[in-house]
Amino acid sequence: MSTDNTTPDAGRRLKMQSMLSILVIVIGILLMIFMITTEDEPGAIPLGLIVLGIGGYLVTRARIRSHHK
Repeated sequence: MSTDNTTPDAGRRLKMQSMLSILVIVIGILLMIFMITTEDEPGAIPLGLIVLGIGGYLVTRARIRSHHK
């Protein structure tokens, strides 16, 4: 399976990656809220999930834009 964006499913895969990144961000936010309410500090894992999700989302958006050119 090639990783270039020339297959017909490339748009669908990129949209799924975008949705996965958003899901990771939401899970990170929910986990951060839970950690703050129980331990009064956010913790590294929720922050890492949020940063990872935002980074993945930005990379996917850049791929989508380059795919449409």
